[in-house]
Amino acid sequence: MGLSSDEKVQKYEEFLECRLKPDLVRAVAERDKVFEKQKTFSELRGNIENLEKNSVTSLRTLVNLGSEVYMQADVPNTQHIFVDVGLGFYVEFTWSEALKFIPLREERLSSASCRQIEEYTQQIAHIKAQIKLVSVSLVRIFVAMLLKHCTSLMSLSDDL
Repeated sequence: MGLSSDEKVQKYEEFLECRLKPDLVRAVAERDKVFEKQKTFSELRGNIENLEKNSVTSLRTLVNLGSEVYMQADVPNTQHIFVDVGLGFYVEFTWSEALKFIPLREERLSSASCRQIEEYTQQIAHIKAQIKLVSVSLVRIFVAMLLKHCTSLMSLSDDL
């Protein structure tokens, strides 16, 4: 025995809200992480160049401890910095060493990032297409329910 129209609507809405929309949010967030990684090294290069240009030897800054909790930190010697070289490893570099390393890291990230961004973009487009398909199906069910209701009203008015 087939599902009633109300049950079909409930199933479609449940699939839309519990599966498709969370999948879309997750895919967009993952793609944004890739964009953020690329941006981080570009900002790092700019910050190092700015420190060099202004001959900054020490500084006071805010450090994110996690969950957007910040703490003030004093850096007595800015001549060396730690740079994420991948796989959770950090290497201490001088400014000039870091400026030589950053383009290499950006190049490696760029080739991998382009592929990842393309994959996530395709995944996002696929999920959006599924959302549209489910939405159209819901509209069709509502139209069928409305037509059925109108038909029953018309038959009642004919009886009067």
